Amino acid sequence: MEAKAIAKYVRMSPRKARLVANLIKGKDIQEAEAILRYTPNKAAKVIQKVLLSATANAENNLELDRTNLVVKSAIVDQGPSLKRIKPRAQGRADRMVHRTSHVTVVVAEREEA
Repeated sequence: MEAKAIAKYVRMSPRKARLVANLIKGKDIQEAEAILRYTPNKAAKVIQKVLLSATANAENNLELDRTNLVVKSAIVDQGPSLKRIKPRAQGRADRMVHRTSHVTVVVAEREEA
């Protein structure tokens, strides 16, 4: 059994968010929360909210025990980019690209081996 949560159109670069998401893959829920709590990154706060949502989905919808959950996958995909124009010297203009992300976290029960 697995539960997931998705945050879409998050205003952050997917490349920067993937660095944080890779820290929690395969970890149990308590360890992943501790890692995210003390990671000094904008992405950590967003991924932590998605992780808590996925955990709540597992507890409430699938009636799974919180202590047996692990992060099965943490995926950060690219969303649409916001294109803006920035004026430059001598009448020129540069294009500014503000990237967005779709963050998906999947939690599952720990496999007994």
